[in-house]
Amino acid sequence: MAVKRSRPGFDAGYGISQHEEGMLDWSWAEERLEASRNYWVATSGADGAPASAPVWGVWADGGVYFGTSPSSRKGRNLGRDPRAVVHLESGDEVVILHGETEVVEVAESVLDAYERKYGYRPPSTRLFRLKPNRALAWREADFPKTATRFDFDR
Repeated sequence: MAVKRSRPGFDAGYGISQHEEGMLDWSWAEERLEASRNYWVATSGADGAPASAPVWGVWADGGVYFGTSPSSRKGRNLGRDPRAVVHLESGDEVVILHGETEVVEVAESVLDAYERKYGYRPPSTRLFRLKPNRALAWREADFPKTATRFDFDR
């Protein structure tokens, strides 16, 4: 997976640096994705209404794996439109993923990681996975200097 790093296209009023100095490395984002306890999943309903809810999950193999019932609001929304945004809880160390989800048969290593993290093993070997096509990340304390966009060549 090739990752292209650049500055996000925010309005000039945000004062985002135009220089590479200070941009975050993808490894910084991955560390936070691996350590996060909860992930917020944002979807849209058939009428376009936004919906967001926290889920447990794991970051592995370049994607966030999480479970939700296909009959839940998230599950129904993702079944109709797989596009989603997943972000972490922190507003101080921000990682936001954009991409499409799919239901996949997961490896035992993913289930093992889930169990180590939560003391709970998902009853199904089929989980949702979001592999990002774009990510945004920054440290709020020095936002204009660290705001970074990552685009993935898959």
